Amino acid sequence: MREPAKTAVLKRLRRIEGQVRGLAGMVTDDRYCIDVVTQIAAVRAALKRAEEEILTDHVGHCVEHAIASGNKAEQRKKVAELMDVFSRTER
Repeated sequence: MREPAKTAVLKRLRRIEGQVRGLAGMVTDDRYCIDVVTQIAAVRAALKRAEEEILTDHVGHCVEHAIASGNKAEQRKKVAELMDVFSRTER
């Protein structure tokens, strides 16, 4: 992962980590269920943004490099990886 993306993703993940700790506190404190569920949705959305940031960097770096290399096997491998990850994630 390129450094700017890595820095941004780590910052986002640390924020998510704090949100998850906050969720645990909400459950411990018997907060209203809908408030907890709302915060869970916010964490899921934040994770999705982190995922998108990583995938964007991957396409802009790893996939682009495979295309520029002219290596057909490497190109097929990168496309297969992307297809696999897209098939496993909710879109």
